[in-house]
Amino acid sequence: MAKRTTKVRKRKAVRSTVGFSTLDGFLKDQGKLEEFEATAIKEVLAWQIVEAMKAKNISRKGLAERMKTSRSQISRLLDPKDGNVTLSTLQRAAKMVDRSLRLELV
Repeated sequence: MAKRTTKVRKRKAVRSTVGFSTLDGFLKDQGKLEEFEATAIKEVLAWQIVEAMKAKNISRKGLAERMKTSRSQISRLLDPKDGNVTLSTLQRAAKMVDRSLRLELV
């Protein structure tokens, strides 16, 4: 006689938004605010580089050649989800599209 198994479904925890006045407050409470801010910053930087590339008529391959790197490295640079990009790489990319990278602490 074969054993019969039953699947037990886990219930997702219900998250209440009571007490949160902003999305930032909710994300901070969940411990995700810094992660979301970093992703947002990277997404904006990637978008700005892509727009500058379009204005200068530079392809990904062209940017890779100018930066003396691979197209896969350029793909990582322009991927907002990939946070493993150094400031040096961002600076070099900005320079190749006649822009500069400016950072500030606020």
